[in-house]
Amino acid sequence: MDLIKRSIEERVIEYLKPNKVVVLLGPRRVGKTVLIKQVLAKISEPYLLLHGEGQDVRKQLAYRSTQRYKNMMGDKKLLIIDEAQKIPDIGLILKLMVDTLDGLKILATGSSAFDLEKFMGEPLTGRKTTFHLFALSEGELKQTEDLFQVDANLRSRLVFGSYPELLQIPEENDKKIYLDDLINSYLLKDILEFNLIKNSDKILQLLRLIAYQVGSEVSYSELGKQLGMSKNTVERYLDLLSKVFIVHAVGAWSRDLRKEIVKGKRWYFYDNGIRNALTGDLRPIENRNDIGILWENYIVSERIKYQKYSNMLVYNYFWRTYDRQEIDWIEDRESKLHAYEFKWNPKKKAKLPKIFKETYPNSTFEVINSDNYLAWIEA
Repeated sequence: MDLIKRSIEERVIEYLKPNKVVVLLGPRRVGKTVLIKQVLAKISEPYLLLHGEGQDVRKQLAYRSTQRYKNMMGDKKLLIIDEAQKIPDIGLILKLMVDTLDGLKILATGSSAFDLEKFMGEPLTGRKTTFHLFALSEGELKQTEDLFQVDANLRSRLVFGSYPELLQIPEENDKKIYLDDLINSYLLKDILEFNLIKNSDKILQLLRLIAYQVGSEVSYSELGKQLGMSKNTVERYLDLLSKVFIVHAVGAWSRDLRKEIVKGKRWYFYDNGIRNALTGDLRPIENRNDIGILWENYIVSERIKYQKYSNMLVYNYFWRTYDRQEIDWIEDRESKLHAYEFKWNPKKKAKLPKIFKETYPNSTFEVINSDNYLAWIEA
């Protein structure tokens, strides 16, 4: 596969300004290091590259001294720190650097938000810009695909996902091996390394249960009973999993009408391949009966990528009433509701529930299927 230009490359370069920090967050193996190389090739500027996983780097940065950092940088004005979440007090360190080293630009990457954002947040208020990087998006893949390849590749991505390295693997069995290694070696690495859970088996079991409930409201109490843990522990585990970019939640839309569900949450995976590997089902879509789940998870993840990459100001929800009228996806943007139903088969129709139309008369409605999705995910 040819080298693909990532959607946020130009914006990352644009925001690399003197005495500012650019934070690049995303799960492991989605190409953050490759993006760094692409950025460096474009700006052609002397730089210092540090890896947060190195003990020598952590030791060098631990003693907070302006003179020490000046000596470290020399005449370079660009600092890149890969896996910055591994460095204790990284926010305070970077604050001192951008406050005292004139003209310094910093790019810091991380594979988990629970540590990097926690320690960068308050110290770097007004000094940082955060970008998210995900597995390859449809918009990015258009660079290497023609119209004849789109359908076949879509069917493959619904099963195996869109991780950059995986898309370069031709054999399906090798793709399965890649996903298995990704789950066992990388997926929970940050959570385990920071000792945030006691039992990795339990969190994998939780992920498998969520994988079967994609697009449905989950009960934390029921999940807890199945796993032998408390409701609060289930919620904490899911929060951790969202902060390492494995899953994400969508809440219920409601104006507090009597019939509307108010507190429910639906969970989605950022990548279909991870979801399918967790269920142990990587068969072609023609041989399975969960195409509706695969389609909904895929189209939601693609829409999230576009929203993040385009800096769209939007709030996402689902909608359901107690008498089971529902809408898959609602976007609240520019003071208007946009409602969507997801159908893999273009021949399947869907209607906007009457009560929704009456309650929110200015809303729009559209069915997103395998024929028209490309226009929608970048609309």
